[in-house]
Amino acid sequence: MLTALWANAQPTGEPWMDLQVNEINRLPVHTSFIAQDENTATMSRFLSLDGDWKFHWVANLNERPTDFWRLDLDDSTWGTMPVPGMWELNGYGDPVYVNIGFPWRDNWKNDPPRVPVQDNHVGTYRRHITLPAEWKGKQVIAHFGSVTSNINLWVNGQFVGYAEDSKTAAEFDITPYVHEGDNLIAFQVMRWCDGTYSEDQDFWRLSGVARSSYLYCRDKSYHIDDLRVTASLTDDMKDGTLMISPVITGKGTLTYRLLDAQGKEVTMTPAGENRWMIPDINPWTAETPNLYSLITTFRPTDKKAKSEVVTIRVGFRRIEIKNGQLLVNGKAIYIKGANRHEMDPDGGYVVSRERMIADIKEMKRMNINAVRTCHYPDDPMWYDLCDEYGLYVFAEANQEGHGFHYDPNTAPTYKPMFAKPILERNQHNVSVQFNHPSVIVWSLGNETCDGPNFTAARDWIRSVDPSRPIHWERAQGGENTDLMCPMYASPEWCERYASKPESTKPLILCEYNHAMGNSGGGLMEYWDAVRRLPKFQGGFVWDFVDQGLRVKTADGKEYFSYGGDYNTHDPSDNNFNCNGLVSPDRVWNPHAYETAYYYQNVWAEDVNVQQGDIAVRNEFFFRSLSNVKMRWQLLVDGESVLNGEELNLNAAPQSRQRCCSTSISCSRRKSR
Repeated sequence: MLTALWANAQPTGEPWMDLQVNEINRLPVHTSFIAQDENTATMSRFLSLDGDWKFHWVANLNERPTDFWRLDLDDSTWGTMPVPGMWELNGYGDPVYVNIGFPWRDNWKNDPPRVPVQDNHVGTYRRHITLPAEWKGKQVIAHFGSVTSNINLWVNGQFVGYAEDSKTAAEFDITPYVHEGDNLIAFQVMRWCDGTYSEDQDFWRLSGVARSSYLYCRDKSYHIDDLRVTASLTDDMKDGTLMISPVITGKGTLTYRLLDAQGKEVTMTPAGENRWMIPDINPWTAETPNLYSLITTFRPTDKKAKSEVVTIRVGFRRIEIKNGQLLVNGKAIYIKGANRHEMDPDGGYVVSRERMIADIKEMKRMNINAVRTCHYPDDPMWYDLCDEYGLYVFAEANQEGHGFHYDPNTAPTYKPMFAKPILERNQHNVSVQFNHPSVIVWSLGNETCDGPNFTAARDWIRSVDPSRPIHWERAQGGENTDLMCPMYASPEWCERYASKPESTKPLILCEYNHAMGNSGGGLMEYWDAVRRLPKFQGGFVWDFVDQGLRVKTADGKEYFSYGGDYNTHDPSDNNFNCNGLVSPDRVWNPHAYETAYYYQNVWAEDVNVQQGDIAVRNEFFFRSLSNVKMRWQLLVDGESVLNGEELNLNAAPQSRQRCCSTSISCSRRKSR
């Protein structure tokens, strides 16, 4: 077997051209959490790998160095590459943008699992590190946050492992290969591998390490491997239910404490094995993102071993489909959504926490309440922030084979050869994001031929997480999806579907209102229908941000580049990825204002200017306007002509409040 051959000191075979070998010696993917020793600082367990690495780049696959792992290799003439950092934005190759079709579209014929040798760039990284002295005797794990398109890892001249799926962290146990003193970590990354056939998303095609990477240590014999938490609500939506599914190495006891937002311990009543009831819970929604902290302590039977502690933020909410509607905590919410690519004008795939927070704040200003992670899992930090700030998430797997199109007679993704990667990528997505309350729907991927491979992925997800519905656009309302979730269906089509009694699945457009150029004018028709037809619950604008990359010229000027700036050799779909509500530097495009208007949650109605009479409608589903103050103005040609006094609002969710201003001042009069 290929895996056995790769266990030798000098590996043989080509897993980067084998759809059945997508990982070697990779540790099982698990929920995102940080474990620490009890009463010990977290950072003592971690050693960052971020920063500059020695870097060597070649233009073609057959030119790559095959001895890059050697301890005596002279890399003094190599350049450097930041981790995280994308090659194309640091002087090695050009960015490629194509919408439909693989990045070799015009230069090579698809032949899965094989990928081109010509123009298949290869980057090789080397770095020496010294382990902390206190790590002696511990298990040491290497964590690489996101590597495109694959990673081939060696430590101290020995092969460690291999991994694909560029949007899920790859972890390897490097304990057998490290020692006291100096250690050499070396890895090689290919621009394209067989996994690229599952990553044909409509965005910039870049290469490199996109997220933070690090080493961490833990006790070899006693530790928490995985921890899944299902936090829901009772039928009356008043009390919480908590189910905890741990996976541990070694024997010991597990204890759990639940703290509220103020750090006060909450009573947990046993309701079965690893099940608890929590009375009088504060539910989580995107409007009211109430979070608790679950503290899990693992105390080994070996008294010499340190106890391990894992803290996970928990949000109690209930997701279900009833009577053709998607319900959150018993209410049929609106999805005022946007698709979001993980994209920064300076870093490309490298997106900082500060940028993420700024984007969420812009979304909130725009009244966006939901995000589809098009079309892959994001940095786990993004889901943490969605939990905290309050956004509903349709969490999508890293699977798109758009370049093969959708005919089951010709699309390889319909055939058994793609069964394993499609299933694995969905397993990775669910396994990492499982604990996040913001994730209300799992998405099987995007724009790939539907068929038995996706049925298998659907069945696996349902077996491990029946608490969330499944989205799959290419099922076109069939058995592989719990939602009717088309792309770019017209308002007329939406109205016909939502009006039919036989329509049993909620209608939520996974893409609509393509925000490119002079667009956004159809929102009125869509949202008039949403607010009138219960089964039509909204959709996700395509998309949030123009994907321009910042270029600084020699004379100090700068501009945002697009696909057409790099199409001298590689294929390009030019500026078709510049279709965001905001520009690359997050300045609102004109259609952002239109979106903000039709997505708004507080409406002024039945205005009687002469009497200062106004009705306020609260369209929030869970958030009261209690103690909210409002001052209204009447504008003519952008100038204020009437100013009403400050009003005190107290409208309950989904209700109207009539207000009357006793004092009106007239700034000017203007006849029309």
